[in-house]
Amino acid sequence: MTSIPTIAFKPHLLSVLRLALLMFASSAAVFAQQPGADGLGDRLYPRLGNGGYDVGHYAIDLAFTPESNTIAATAIVEALALQDLSSFNLDLSGLVVDNVFVNDETARFDRDDSELVISPSQALTNGEAFTARIAYGGVPAPISDPAVPWLKLGWQRWTEGYVAAVSEPSGSMNWFPSNNHPLDKATFVFRLTVPQPYTAVANGVLSETINNADDTRTFVWHMRQPMASYLALAAVGEFVEFRDESGPIIIRNYFPPDTDPGTITAYDVTGEMMSWLINLLGPYPFDEYGVVVVPGFPMALETQSMSIFGETMHDPEIILHELVHQWFGNSVTLMNWTDTWLHEGFASYFDALWVGEHYGARAYDGYVTAALNSNTALPAPGNPEKHELFSLSVYFRGALVLHALREEVGDETFFEILRTFYSANAYGNVDTADFIAHAERLSQRELDELFDAWLYGERIPDLP
Repeated sequence: MTSIPTIAFKPHLLSVLRLALLMFASSAAVFAQQPGADGLGDRLYPRLGNGGYDVGHYAIDLAFTPESNTIAATAIVEALALQDLSSFNLDLSGLVVDNVFVNDETARFDRDDSELVISPSQALTNGEAFTARIAYGGVPAPISDPAVPWLKLGWQRWTEGYVAAVSEPSGSMNWFPSNNHPLDKATFVFRLTVPQPYTAVANGVLSETINNADDTRTFVWHMRQPMASYLALAAVGEFVEFRDESGPIIIRNYFPPDTDPGTITAYDVTGEMMSWLINLLGPYPFDEYGVVVVPGFPMALETQSMSIFGETMHDPEIILHELVHQWFGNSVTLMNWTDTWLHEGFASYFDALWVGEHYGARAYDGYVTAALNSNTALPAPGNPEKHELFSLSVYFRGALVLHALREEVGDETFFEILRTFYSANAYGNVDTADFIAHAERLSQRELDELFDAWLYGERIPDLP
C-alpha cells in the first residue's frame, strides 16, 4: 500500500487557510443574498407588488391637515422574508420619505419611480420575520391609471371638506407604502388623526376615538382579516353615524350631516341583503359592514367592510353589488388583474339573482336579455387588456358565464358550486382555472368548452 504523507502546517499557514475559508463563506453568503423582485409578474401591472417577502400586517399612523391637503405619516410593515434579501421594494408614488428603519436599525433607501428600494443594514435571511418603519409625508398626487381613465386614484379631495382614498387597482401607493398587489393580503391598523369636527373612516372596526390636546381626534380602525392594499380606505369629512345592530352583522353607515333622509333610508335594505347572501353563500367574512357616502365621489366601490358611495349611487342593485364583493373580490380575491371577471361578473350576476328574487322570473330573464344585448360588440372578458379591465364585458358577459353554467349544471349543483368555492377559498386568492376545476369537480362534467366559449370566444355563444 502507498502511504499518504502528512503535512505539518506552520501557524501562519493555518491563519492563511482560515482567512481563505472565511472569505469563501462570506462571498457565498453575499452571492446568496439577492434583491427582491420589483414586481409579481402580473401581465397588466408587471411592477405592482414586489417579490421576496410576504406582508403579514400594516400599521398606518397618519395625520391629515385639510387646509394644505398634506399628510404626515409612519407606516410599519411586518413581513416574512421568502428568500435571502440584500434589499426589497415597497410601492410608493410621490411623497417624501424622511427615514426608513428595518428591525430598528437605519436602512438605506432609494427611489425609482413608484418603487421605494430599501437596503437593510443587515441582510435578511430566508424565513426571517422583519419589521420596516417608513416615515413619509407631503401632498398625495392622484394617480392616472389607463384601466380607469374616468377617475384619478388614491388620496384626494372630492369636494370642499371631503377627502377620500379610493385605489382600485393601483392607487393605494399614493398614500401609504405597500406590497401593492392583491396576491399579498395582510391585516391593517389605521390611526388617522384629523382636526375637529372631522371624522376619519377606514376599514374594519372602530376600536378607539382619542381626543387630543391640540383640538384633533385620532380614529383607530382595525381590519383583522386579510385585505389587499387596493381595498384600503380612508375618508375624512363631517359625518354622522347611523348604526343598526338588529341583524346578523352590525351595520354602521356614515353620511354627511345634510344628507337627504331618502338617501339615508335607501340603505336600510342592506340588512335584508346581508341575510339573503349569508343564506346563499355562508357567513359574512368580516366583523362589521357599512358604507360611507362622500360628496363629489362619482361612483361606488367595494372597499373592504366599508364601501364608499357617491351621493346618488344608492340604487338597490348598486348597494347589493358592493356587498356581494365582500365575499367575491374582498375575501376571495383574484391572483392576477386579468381575472377581474371573477369579481365583477360574480357581483353582477348576484344583481340578476336579487332582481329575480324580488320581481320574479321575468325580471331575471330581462336582466339576462339586457346583458346579452349590451355585449354583442364587446370583447370576451377572460383575458382583458388594461383599458378593458372594467368594461361592460367584464361585468355583464362575466355574469352571463355564471348564467350559462347554471343552465348547464342545474340550480342545485350551481349554488353548491358557488357556496363551496367561496368556503374553500375564503381570505385567499384564486384564478379562473381554480373556478373551472372546482365547477367540474362538483358537477362531475367537462366544462372547458363552455368556459372557453364564454370567457375567450370572439362571439357570444348561444345559451344552453
